[in-house]
Amino acid sequence: MRLILKRNITIAALSIATIGMSACTKLDENLYSSLRKETFYKNKLEVLQAASRSFTHMQAWLAPTGQNGHYFHSESAADQLAWPQKGRHGYDGGDHFRLHYHTWTDNEGRLRDAWRLIWEGLGYVNNAIADIETLNAEAIGMTVEELNEVLAQLRVLRGFHYLKIMDLWGNVPISTAVATEPLNPETKPRAEVFAFIEKEIRENVELLPLLKIDSEQGGASNGGHVSRAAGYAMLAELYLNAEKWAGKPMWDECINYCDKIIAGEGGGNGGTPKLASDINELFANDNSANPESLFQFQYSRKAGFTFDWGGFFMGYDNIRDVLNVGYGGWNAFVVIPTAFDAFSENDLRKKEWFLFGPQYKYGTSEQVLGTEEWDGKPFAYVNSIRRESEGDLTSEGSMAEGEENSGARFNKYKSGTLSDANYQENDFIIYRLTEIYFNKAEALIRKNGGITTDEAVELINDSRKRAFTAEDWPSAKFNSSTLDLEALLAERGREFIFEGKRRTDLIRFGKFTTATWWDHKPSNDVNKELFAIPQTQRAINPNLDQNPGYLN
Repeated sequence: MRLILKRNITIAALSIATIGMSACTKLDENLYSSLRKETFYKNKLEVLQAASRSFTHMQAWLAPTGQNGHYFHSESAADQLAWPQKGRHGYDGGDHFRLHYHTWTDNEGRLRDAWRLIWEGLGYVNNAIADIETLNAEAIGMTVEELNEVLAQLRVLRGFHYLKIMDLWGNVPISTAVATEPLNPETKPRAEVFAFIEKEIRENVELLPLLKIDSEQGGASNGGHVSRAAGYAMLAELYLNAEKWAGKPMWDECINYCDKIIAGEGGGNGGTPKLASDINELFANDNSANPESLFQFQYSRKAGFTFDWGGFFMGYDNIRDVLNVGYGGWNAFVVIPTAFDAFSENDLRKKEWFLFGPQYKYGTSEQVLGTEEWDGKPFAYVNSIRRESEGDLTSEGSMAEGEENSGARFNKYKSGTLSDANYQENDFIIYRLTEIYFNKAEALIRKNGGITTDEAVELINDSRKRAFTAEDWPSAKFNSSTLDLEALLAERGREFIFEGKRRTDLIRFGKFTTATWWDHKPSNDVNKELFAIPQTQRAINPNLDQNPGYLN
């Protein structure tokens, strides 16, 4: 039995009208306020619908679909993307500025949104577990094994929610029960939260289904399930960050779960996971069963559930003509100059994953025109964030000085054109095999006292060689002298740009509060490695402790 966002199933309507911010702190509300356990769970389908609600909600805070969740904060506070003001657009009360400069407070509206979204999702998980674990399998047409598999997937998903909560806030309450009256759970230290996540996932991961091509789904991947490969990937991430999150390195444990994935012990699309053949294949609009993917959100425009990255990543409506698509965006995130400069000119990722330079109407040599600072003039994206329309061609610029064409732009996922049969059928990839290669390489180097091993070099080169032509590869590949930890962090940035992982990487490498990047000076304040607990939540629950470095 699989827990999956099924493209041909309408998820049961679960009213969340009673969920306020208090529910996110107290974890005590009945999230199924219009769904009565004693009348709903009549068959296998209804069990899957209730369990799937936990997973479908997760895309709101994990994928770059325009909401203020884990993705937004992970990228906005790091050294690759920014949301600068562009003339009359994008100041938004200074939210983006404070994230970029690391001057946020405990009263940020977007941070409150992130807290609410993720804890709300955790509430869905807890409620589903509480309901489903009381069911009689035979009475609803399921085997005990099928029911236990659904519960295992939900418990691993609970561990994943806590992993991301811990990443953002560190010291948080732990709650697995559904209370019948209001509770005020107390803050637990981050190491205790880490131990809970480890136990939750490890006790259930071997009960999960293998990742595979699912014949029941017409040959599609079951990568949208919480599969064993997904669980192993969660543990690899957990152990890679253990020194920061739990206060002790766990490199061997990280390597162990990476090896399990690489060897196919968690399954794989086609038997064993394999790297995609080129740098575009995994992000294309037919990526549902790609052999590199380990865990994904299975979106589908045809089924009414589109992976809509337009808000964050698309420019204004003139870019519709460039890509021949039906969606525009908010002209929000841009690639900051220092991040774009990190790609060499012969790196194929620089050509394929960004929109840069003059922009032409699709299939023509006719340049599109600007609509704001460059209104009526030929439009081109530039590697600067400054008022070039006003004659500034030399300054570094700043978050307050952007224009409609500032910065290179996102083009990593490609929806296809309006006439494409798979238009906007892209899945969002949460974990992929390349990340496991990078995790293992880093763990090997750190375990070896910072000295690069031949195996680490081979793992990174296996991924990197896709980004260069055969002619350029001899001079582009790493060796044990050129691949140190500094180079590994830089290559992680290039490979995983736009994937929502950069803040976590910078923290693990000790760079988040100490490094300089475009229009950002280091705070040298280690407390900024955690976000503030929103003050509104602490007002509701007096047992929530504020993180160090913020006003108590």
